[in-house]
Amino acid sequence: VQLQASGGGLVQAGTSLRLSCAASGRFVTGWFRQAPGKEREFVAAMSQVGGSPIYADSVKGRFTISRDSDKNTVYLQMNDLKPEDAAVYYCAARPSRVTVMTRESRLYTFWGRGTQVTVSS
Repeated sequence: VQLQASGGGLVQAGTSLRLSCAASGRFVTGWFRQAPGKEREFVAAMSQVGGSPIYADSVKGRFTISRDSDKNTVYLQMNDLKPEDAAVYYCAARPSRVTVMTRESRLYTFWGRGTQVTVSS
């Protein structure tokens, strides 16, 4: 399974970015991020079979995870970006038969290469 995140870049604080991740055939996909010197942290996850997406408290109300099933692509819409949002963002997927969302990175089997998000103040 190959996942590829894209859409990162350098933006000013208060602006928006949309990240994309091609993730065909996976029910549960998530976004994580890792800033320099910090551990990888959960951002958002969704299940294709139902249930409301889950978010880290730090991004709730600003970020939205969604999926275009026709394109097999998962998106992370990031609004009102803050300097503390700067990180390498990764998309991840759980095994194909798993439908439960989780914040635990260790439970995601498949990972894509990250995309850098830089936010200037």
